Amino acid sequence: MTTTASASLLEQLETFMASDVYPAEAVYAEQLDEAEERWAQPPVMDALQAKARGLGLWNLFLPESDWGAGLSNRAYAPLCEAMGRSFIAPEVFNCSAPDTGNMEVFARYASAALQERWLKPLLAAEIRSGFAMTEPGVASSDATNISAEIRRDGEGYVLNGRKWWTSGAGHPRCEVLIFLGRSDPSAPKHRQHSMLVVPMDTPGIRIERNLSVFGYDDAPHGHAEVVFENVRVPADHLLLGEGRGFEIGQGRLGPGRLHHCLRSIGLAERALEAMVKRAKERVTFGKPLSEQGVVMEWIADSRIEIDQARLLTYDAADKLDKFGNKAARYELAMAKVVAPNMALRVIDRAIQTFGAAGVSDDTFLAKAYAGQRTLRLADGPDEVHRASIAKGELAKSGR
Repeated sequence: MTTTASASLLEQLETFMASDVYPAEAVYAEQLDEAEERWAQPPVMDALQAKARGLGLWNLFLPESDWGAGLSNRAYAPLCEAMGRSFIAPEVFNCSAPDTGNMEVFARYASAALQERWLKPLLAAEIRSGFAMTEPGVASSDATNISAEIRRDGEGYVLNGRKWWTSGAGHPRCEVLIFLGRSDPSAPKHRQHSMLVVPMDTPGIRIERNLSVFGYDDAPHGHAEVVFENVRVPADHLLLGEGRGFEIGQGRLGPGRLHHCLRSIGLAERALEAMVKRAKERVTFGKPLSEQGVVMEWIADSRIEIDQARLLTYDAADKLDKFGNKAARYELAMAKVVAPNMALRVIDRAIQTFGAAGVSDDTFLAKAYAGQRTLRLADGPDEVHRASIAKGELAKSGR
């Protein structure tokens, strides 16, 4: 899709967000709080999704696929950034994690039958999904530690293990999981693991609890701890082949990390706007905060850091398009370190500008801070990405 067409989509998306999405944020929260069952889809989301789909603002994230809108990662970047300004916007446009990553997995690696059964309803937002990878019993930042068992048994596979931070599993419409486990402990380290498609209604799956993030439960989305006890799935639910879990994971995580970074930039922009507005309105020691030297520094540093992060992340998107996930891995790693840390600093300055109000739920800042702090762990902690970047630099010099 051309840059002009992408710009037109961005204009439409921003107009829709201003007129419909931002005003609906409070309604969404009210409907969630007032519902008999907290883990239920607020009706306003269905209405917003129907309107977004009618406008053609739908499934914008999926590159190199007939299933998506035809946007490259670079063309999608400003759209994803704009969505990141709102907690509910990514879902409104059917561009929210973990469904985006799971849809990419189905589009790239699943059979036609699995695509028909699961990808099509995900693309239509008729169902939701979860990604079952991280485990409480091992350091999952090193994915070779993943220990959940995948055992071949006759015409299928039997799964056993305990997962947590399975985002999306708490949603009432979550009907399918993608499961990473060890299928061959004797194989080379990066060929021991496989991925399977696991319907949520399969006997033996039990949601133990939904975890909170700094006190936020993220309902109705949620981050679940899930137990798998002798869960049996057909052999044709295996993705790509035995021992190819890492290959699939790398294909999934690259774009996913990019999307997280872009949403972080959008949220940081919103925090900066809130900081500027507050600084102009609030008077302390006889003059507006906007005339206090330290606040002016906060505003200036925030603008510099946001623009730096954007340039780095857009460059990663461009390289991902041109050369693929492997060639862009260092740029993606750098962006993944930079963007959430930048957003945390900007949000923290905004919180300080708002004073006590900033740490309450009277503003979006406290929840934003909690989410961005989590992102320094999600899709690989900072330390893992820094190690990867350092190894790349060392390799350039022949050491």
